[in-house]
Amino acid sequence: MSTPHPHRLGGLERLADEVVDFRFKGLPPDAAGTTAGALAAEKRNLFTGGFTTPVLAMSAERTEHNLALMEEYTRRHGLAFAPHGKTSMAPQLFDAQLRHGAWGITLAAPHQVRVARAFGVPRVFLANELVDPAALRWLSAELDADPGFTFACYADSVRGAVLMDEALRAAGARRPVDVVVELGAGAGARTGARGAQECAAVADAVAGADHLRLIGVAGYEGEVPAADRDRVTAWLRELTGLAAAFDRAGRFAHLAPDEPIMVTAGGSAWFDAVAEVFAGLDGLSRPVLKLLRSGAYVSHDDGLYRERTPFNRVPEEGELRSAFTLWAQVVSRPEPGQAFLNAGRRDAAYDQHLPRPHLVRPADGGPVRPAEGLEVVKLSDQHAWLEVADGVRLEVGDWVGMGMSHPCTIFDKWEMVPLVTEDGTVTDLIRTFF
Repeated sequence: MSTPHPHRLGGLERLADEVVDFRFKGLPPDAAGTTAGALAAEKRNLFTGGFTTPVLAMSAERTEHNLALMEEYTRRHGLAFAPHGKTSMAPQLFDAQLRHGAWGITLAAPHQVRVARAFGVPRVFLANELVDPAALRWLSAELDADPGFTFACYADSVRGAVLMDEALRAAGARRPVDVVVELGAGAGARTGARGAQECAAVADAVAGADHLRLIGVAGYEGEVPAADRDRVTAWLRELTGLAAAFDRAGRFAHLAPDEPIMVTAGGSAWFDAVAEVFAGLDGLSRPVLKLLRSGAYVSHDDGLYRERTPFNRVPEEGELRSAFTLWAQVVSRPEPGQAFLNAGRRDAAYDQHLPRPHLVRPADGGPVRPAEGLEVVKLSDQHAWLEVADGVRLEVGDWVGMGMSHPCTIFDKWEMVPLVTEDGTVTDLIRTFF
């Protein structure tokens, strides 16, 4: 159960065979009718190869660096890794994560699980309680059809466990669904049973269900109110203490002697605390699958996670690198201190911070330069409002490269993202499914 998936996912060739056309913004108009694989094979240059603005570029080198860094980090700390796939919803990146040692992929909604299974992801952790009868009917059929498919999800209420069991019974499920009891992060936090007593009631409901099987405990420390290192650590100890209490009470006695108890947590802001607390989790009756679920690392960012990454606290462990640049073009310079780019809320993440200009590529072919004296102060649907400092040269037609904040809302605005090397060569097209 803890062995990483070593082989490439199936079905990726379908992505290479997809026809490139008007559906995918930023791609070269003269490539319409060719396939994504054929376009990638041409190795066009992002800036001179016919790509149109706005266009989101993902750095090949930085993405590979981030994948390798988290592979090494989780290995060094004895953690299994199921990165949260809702960040990218990109099967090609799922495949890369699995080949870099991931145990499986975490997801948040049933349709996301369907995407993962369409490409053969062998292990899925659903970080949610699943009570939709239609989704459970599909899941039951998927589990019955593939004995090698591993799936687990949250349970955080007695009613949820009852609804899951009823839906699976109606579906004629032959395999039980594995569940972990979700411990809430505190009063007013998001999901999760509040406290050990409620968690025990949920576990009892699971134990009494014919089509569910308790395999561990889970939670998300990112929802701890007024989170700081001490509060997060205290909550993580509560989570590991819950696992130990369940084990002492014999709640995992139905598991095979060598089948691990799953204990899982971990977003992208506190995985150092998770690693520290989980390191002390031992002495249980069975092995423990210590499962980390951080997802934003694959692209990182220039805002929220640049500020919150645990590597700021433990720089000796490595450094993630922001892989995204949104390139837009200056389309208007109506006043000396004002300019407008042709990218707005439809193209740029803005739920955490506004985009931040980093580079300018002059339209006249001059050298690329830092975007000093430029600031995005507002976004319209299709425009970024730039303030331009006195003395800064910026012309209509210039390209401006911007960093953004929050990977989840960067990915979900783009259905096909060029993967670009440092010299501008497009080596692949990353397909997303939101």
